[in-house]
Amino acid sequence: MRAVVSRVTAASVVVEGEVVGQITEPGLLVLLGVTHDDGPDQVATMARKLTELRILRDERSVLDVGAPVLLVSQFTLYGDVRKGRRPSWSAAAPGPVAEPVFDQVVAAVRAVGVTVETGRFGAMMDVVSVNDGPFTVIVEV
Repeated sequence: MRAVVSRVTAASVVVEGEVVGQITEPGLLVLLGVTHDDGPDQVATMARKLTELRILRDERSVLDVGAPVLLVSQFTLYGDVRKGRRPSWSAAAPGPVAEPVFDQVVAAVRAVGVTVETGRFGAMMDVVSVNDGPFTVIVEV
């Protein structure tokens, strides 16, 4: 499982002109990619990392300050561009495999009391963010 995690002051996801998920206060925007062998262990580790990662202001975590998270599924994080000019998507889990894993991460983050907004799985989304810093890290589990 791979995530690009940005500290933001606000972020939203728009699908066909409709806001489907947004956070309007400082928190995290998480673009999350799932690969073929991700399962319960990766779900638990990623959820823990996202909630305990100390990248908010004053080295605080989402759990420390009650900050929200906007989680967006992003299969392109597993695009491989080492050969040629066209990415290979073979490392990305297909939708029927990835969607339940993504939903499990969302549920695990919510289970510890964090407010989680999401995009719409498989949809063409416009993701808008106001990066804070900017501060962005890659988390792989």
